[in-house]
Amino acid sequence: MKHRIVITGLGLTCPLGNDIKEFRKNLLEDKSGIRHIDKRHMGKVAAGICNFDEKKHQPRKMRKRGTRAGSISIYCANEALLDANIEFSMMDKSRVGVFVGITEHGNVETENEIHELYQNDLDTGLWSHHHNPRTVANAPAGEVSLNLGITGPVYTIGAACAAGNMGLIQGLQMLQLEEIDLAIAGGVSESTDTFGIFAAFNAQGALGQNEDPSLATRPMDVNRNGIVVSEGGCLYTLERLEDAQKRGAKIYGEIIGHHVNSDASDFVLPNAQRQAECMRMAMRKANISANEIDIVNLHATGTKAGDIQECKAVAEVFNSCPDTYINATKGFIGHCMGAAGSVELAGNLPSFQDNKIHACKNIDNMDPEIDLRQLVKNGPLNKKVDIILNNSFGMLGINSCVIIKKFN
Repeated sequence: MKHRIVITGLGLTCPLGNDIKEFRKNLLEDKSGIRHIDKRHMGKVAAGICNFDEKKHQPRKMRKRGTRAGSISIYCANEALLDANIEFSMMDKSRVGVFVGITEHGNVETENEIHELYQNDLDTGLWSHHHNPRTVANAPAGEVSLNLGITGPVYTIGAACAAGNMGLIQGLQMLQLEEIDLAIAGGVSESTDTFGIFAAFNAQGALGQNEDPSLATRPMDVNRNGIVVSEGGCLYTLERLEDAQKRGAKIYGEIIGHHVNSDASDFVLPNAQRQAECMRMAMRKANISANEIDIVNLHATGTKAGDIQECKAVAEVFNSCPDTYINATKGFIGHCMGAAGSVELAGNLPSFQDNKIHACKNIDNMDPEIDLRQLVKNGPLNKKVDIILNNSFGMLGINSCVIIKKFN
């Protein structure tokens, strides 16, 4: 028998709040976290920006030396530990693991330093000696280890926009293997600090834009025109069930199923068949049927083709399940990239307690090519919730699915 793994703590920052209560309240009240910002070389763009205290859990000197992604990771990790009520000072730090999903890392620092280079006659003597540790891929997780003194396995997981789920899956697997006793796992993103990601989506014709920034992200609406880039993070504390019960921990839910696969078909266009397979395999591992799922949270980025492909997959699996309801989160907060899966899961977890399903946002005219029979377009919807399926997909065809069950 594999160990049962439960979520006991949660720390987050996103464009709609800096803790789960604030985030959930704003989702249920249909608020938007998107605003216009001025971005170098791009001018005015719609984006989702976090507003948390970077110095709450780290000294000014370490923040100056580190990165925005690292500060998000440190904030979320510390908040998760506090939420879990873990006596961290008493733990064996070599038995703690940190698994942080990311889309990309190092772009921000490299762009800024090249900009400074061109402002100073290409004098490489001005290049920061902090560049290398700031830009290595393991920096966000590594900054958490430095902050908390963790000496166990600490690394990032590059999985494009499936990374938030992937962090959770990695933490779960390491606990089941008994390599660690506590996992700090999820995903983070600092994407709004780089102009390159905005420019690239714009070049693809996939950058969400609107004079009203709250309408720049509108997944599944016929008038959607692309992705709104956002930053954010959500890290969870995961424990083996027996350990959590021994210390009397509160339990948000149990991870009962997960799966990861790849499309192997295109750089950016999703493959509906592979996505459907990912969901079915996760349910097979959980030993449940599609009819038992109460909420399916869509990845739903707001791109024309991406939404259609994913919705084909979800319709194939769930359109015959009248009690399975479907929602999406990016209409509220934009696309948090590597943090998307973990942040969006957090938005739905309170459904286990309040029995409400938050709606999608900004679907005024449904795309006629999308047929989802239980899509929650207006809400919140009142319904008893026991099982949530969380989808998170990414470029180069990586698909991830995590299933969480209410713990009784």
